[in-house]
Amino acid sequence: MSQHIEIERKGAVQIIRMNRPDKKNAITRDMYAAMAAGLTAADKDPQVRVHLILGVPGAFSSGNDLADFMAVATGGDGGMEVYDFLLALAKSQKPIVSGVDGIAVGIGTTINLHCDLTIATPRTEFRTPFVDLGLVPEAGSSLLAPAVLGRQQAFALLGLGEGFSADRAKAAGLIYEVVSEQKLEAAALEAAERIAEKPPEALKIARDLMLGDREALVARIKEEGAHFRARLKSDEARNAFVAFMNRKKN
Repeated sequence: MSQHIEIERKGAVQIIRMNRPDKKNAITRDMYAAMAAGLTAADKDPQVRVHLILGVPGAFSSGNDLADFMAVATGGDGGMEVYDFLLALAKSQKPIVSGVDGIAVGIGTTINLHCDLTIATPRTEFRTPFVDLGLVPEAGSSLLAPAVLGRQQAFALLGLGEGFSADRAKAAGLIYEVVSEQKLEAAALEAAERIAEKPPEALKIARDLMLGDREALVARIKEEGAHFRARLKSDEARNAFVAFMNRKKN
């Protein structure tokens, strides 16, 4: 488990909070493992009806920890933690709500494509610089984003790597609502609690009908993952990581 993932219960809502503010919630392998375990355990618990995913003020997540990327790029083992987390998201039997404030980069954006409701703040920006880093979309986003946003907006997000403001994200259908930073967590919890009050069997059937064939999503996550791992070892990705690290030092 990870010291940077906090899991608590409020009634029928399980809250998973990423809490690594000094690194803007860059997600490590241990953090992925802890979140996957939390989602999986709550799915099996009849007392939990909704998952709520939160970050910290100003940072939902700055994306995958680049040190883990560099480890794979230089021949290390990437592990299965990311895949386990993505599988837990894709196969979740309970609705997922997220509250997003500030930075939402890479996986910090694509997590929300798996959420049934996402509430964000005006200062939030969603960005997926995968191609800029010599990589490819992940988390099933190459399947989900065109379905949710339409092909043009999905390409702007995943291909061009354009940042989406909260207002643009709402207009495109990526998120449900925009509220102030001060109201975010209360609004996200209220939405989760409203969902938790619904008849659970009827809600599950309705949600399953809306989600459709999740095996196709799992297959796409695997396909993206194979490309992603290969790309991490490419010259394009190594050069992009080195350039990024050098910019951070200057």
